[in-house]
Amino acid sequence: MKKNLLSAVLMAIAIGFFSCNQPQKENAKSEPAVREVWTAEQANAWYNGLDWLRGSDFIPSTAINQLEMWQAETFDPGTIDRELGYAEGIGFNSMRVYLHHLAWQIDTTGFKNRMKQYLDIADKHGISTLFVFFDDCWNPTYQAGKQPEPKPGIHNSGWVRDPGDSIHINPDMIGLLEKYVKDILTSFGNDKRIVLWDLYNEPGNSGYGNKSMPLLKKVFEWGREINPSQPLSAGVWNWDLKELSDYQIKNSDVITYHNYGDSINHKWYIDTLRSLSQKPLICTEYMARTRNSLFKDILPILEREHIGAYNWGLVSGKTNTIYAWDTPMPDGAEPKLWFHDIFRKDGTPYDQEEVDVIKKLTGKQ
Repeated sequence: MKKNLLSAVLMAIAIGFFSCNQPQKENAKSEPAVREVWTAEQANAWYNGLDWLRGSDFIPSTAINQLEMWQAETFDPGTIDRELGYAEGIGFNSMRVYLHHLAWQIDTTGFKNRMKQYLDIADKHGISTLFVFFDDCWNPTYQAGKQPEPKPGIHNSGWVRDPGDSIHINPDMIGLLEKYVKDILTSFGNDKRIVLWDLYNEPGNSGYGNKSMPLLKKVFEWGREINPSQPLSAGVWNWDLKELSDYQIKNSDVITYHNYGDSINHKWYIDTLRSLSQKPLICTEYMARTRNSLFKDILPILEREHIGAYNWGLVSGKTNTIYAWDTPMPDGAEPKLWFHDIFRKDGTPYDQEEVDVIKKLTGKQ
């Protein structure tokens, strides 16, 4: 009897040990790992390995918006190649380029192939790329297929938000947006031709305010789950949107910002951001001539301070960004003073003196 009892005890111990060392079924789905935001030391080590970033927010002159740029029927590598050649000629080495989730949704494989083709063309010209995911600016709705023609004299008459009003009408689309962001970051997260991911352009614009906060938080979370080799950021653009701005600064690996003010205002912006963070600064939008944001005044500051510099607009085209935001010209006449853009479609500069300033600072003169 003692022998049988001892055998039973030993068997129970063995069973208990075996079961405790088996994988346990989870009662709930585990949360994916999310990396930490880069420290200032990490951010500066990355930035110190780069040449001074200088370039434009780029869309080919034949596209009115992000969809016309990226859809198969209107993707225009010939124009992209030619116009990036203009940029190379004045010493620009990087471009900021907007994506759109709808172009990915309707043709995922083709969309990513066109991204690769764009990167090939840009790299041929010695130009890196800063891609933008979401955007709260201009038209709230969009559709696939043929895009509208420009409205004469109206700034960005056909530009579209992403995801725009759709996310507020149909909150369940968040799952689709997550798949989009994670697919792109997984596919291109180690591509050395991409310098940075701008996760959300001007969150809270168009009157959204803090309604944009949930998506802003989600896109940073998705980005850190995938953990691309490139940094993640979302540019500060409106200090009145304090909660959004604070979140952007706290969660960006490097600090990006927009400023369309004169040199005094722009320097104040720089000093303010540096008082809040020791990370590198990259200006992802500037230069509006009628607002006194001029190459001759702003670009020397950015070069001297070693701040990345992306002005809005390279070649005048269907976006109509030679016209000011608040000064439409319905007759479509060319304004005496262009608001944005550097070149005409044939590659001649709007203002040769501006181009001379740029080339001097970039070492092309």
